[in-house]
Amino acid sequence: MKETATFHDLAGASVFITGGGSGIGASLTEGFLEQGAKVAFVGRSDATAFCDEMEAKHGARPLFMQCDVTDTDRLRACIDQAAAAHGPVTVLVNNAANDKRHATLDVDSEFWDWMIAINQKAYFFACQAVIPGMQAAGGGSIINFSSVSYMMGNAGYPIYTAANAAITAMSHSLAREFGPDKIRVNALAPGWVLTQKQLDMWATPEGLEAHMERQCLKEHLEPRDIVGATLFLASGTSRMMTGQALVIDGGVVVTG
Repeated sequence: MKETATFHDLAGASVFITGGGSGIGASLTEGFLEQGAKVAFVGRSDATAFCDEMEAKHGARPLFMQCDVTDTDRLRACIDQAAAAHGPVTVLVNNAANDKRHATLDVDSEFWDWMIAINQKAYFFACQAVIPGMQAAGGGSIINFSSVSYMMGNAGYPIYTAANAAITAMSHSLAREFGPDKIRVNALAPGWVLTQKQLDMWATPEGLEAHMERQCLKEHLEPRDIVGATLFLASGTSRMMTGQALVIDGGVVVTG
């Protein structure tokens, strides 16, 4: 997988990733392990086999804790466990999300609450949980995964797009609030990354073709395409970059 630059300051860094055992998250876990970071991650499904694979491949085993990120108390406990094992978390990657399709007229309050819990609330409370440790450590980097879906005005999942817009706005506010503590907070907005879940559930030949027409770069995104930018935002290489939304979508959304 080694296609990214080496960020020497990430060696030994305490990294916490939500949803780090599958899809984009698994590529992020491996990417940080390659840098020599101490990686802890949470996920709903058992990731023991993935951890075995990473240990065999890289000689370092990530710390996996089973957790539904909508359980705030459990999420806080996992962050505490990661800090006890690896030192205060100085890199947080909020990656876990659910883009379940839904029609506006079918949404009830229970579904609304669940979608917001996983796609927005968990992000806020993970940030809240790591900030004191980052303050004590003299700084840190928070990378909140958003999405270009709300920038595109996509239909079919309005709660998801609303949550991602909120994640970007929250990142701006946290960057302002905690900049004096040398804590950087940025949003990272991927385009349509063809994880196995996307291929199994949402990607149709017609949909892929239509999306490709909108991309400047005529290749579909893969999970590994998101790793380098995440490492950059985590590293001191981007030390004066905060409160930004970095888009990686092959040129569907043109910002600026």
